[in-house]
Amino acid sequence: MAFKFFKKQKLQIFAPINGEIIPIEQVQDPVFSEKMMGEGIAVIPSEGNICSPVEGTIIQVAPTKHAIGILTEDGTEILVHIGLETVALKGEGFTVAVNMGEKVSVGQLLVEVDWEFIKNHAKSIVTPIVITNSNEGKKRYTPTEEKEGKVGKTVIITGSEK
Repeated sequence: MAFKFFKKQKLQIFAPINGEIIPIEQVQDPVFSEKMMGEGIAVIPSEGNICSPVEGTIIQVAPTKHAIGILTEDGTEILVHIGLETVALKGEGFTVAVNMGEKVSVGQLLVEVDWEFIKNHAKSIVTPIVITNSNEGKKRYTPTEEKEGKVGKTVIITGSEK
């Protein structure tokens, strides 16, 4: 029987898109701002597409293409929710580039987004990044102090053992 020894390392969640970083509490939707889905942070996109904020496995692709769930190797579940009230768009404005079960790396393209369409047809383009299993209490998640995020480069949340 083989045993794996894991070095206790901090989880780093990177910006999934370029833009302004805001606290999750400022998102204009109580599901996110009141942390009903979990701890997180948000980005107001300035340009580009949605890329993976972590290394992991795709565990959810919303049928309406507006949200992607990723499971990291340490068991953290991350949801990237593109815009607010975008489920009503029924997939229009989004082109998903990954499949369920696919392994992804930081910066890998997840979803191509038509931001102009989203701006004109959804409540907001603000994109929450939520740790959906943060309430399990195994880790402490610390949001960044950074105000501007660069895809795959800016660490927006750090997770460490409690």
